[in-house]
Amino acid sequence: MPSLPSAPPYALAPNYFRFPALAVLAGRSALGGHREVALAVYLGARLAHDVLPERGVAPSVRAARTVNARNWLSNLALPHPVRPALTKLVEASAGSPSSAAEAVRAVITVTADFLDQNARLELDRLAATLDAQALAG
Repeated sequence: MPSLPSAPPYALAPNYFRFPALAVLAGRSALGGHREVALAVYLGARLAHDVLPERGVAPSVRAARTVNARNWLSNLALPHPVRPALTKLVEASAGSPSSAAEAVRAVITVTADFLDQNARLELDRLAATLDAQALAG
């Protein structure tokens, strides 16, 4: 039976990319509302993901990132029901996994018309992971 070739010794390790469906959605969306919503959700998801202890992001760093992300969100043209949910998600990223999970679920609800099935699935998985961490910790 033939064996699979191993990677050359000079090859780079694969780069893990968080939330690829959200990134693809943002990249393929036309300029304007849908793209801005996808980018804002992507930012919020990444910040919420960093609440997990294995990510190793200190609470003080998460709090500083929250301030900067809120400032960035204020410059986007987001629909009315989406902006408050994303602001809450960004703020929850400085807190506990349970508050971040709740905020992710709120974002899923208000962005249903903007996100495709794969992007919503990524957010569902993030919320479930945050819930599991809240129960464990």
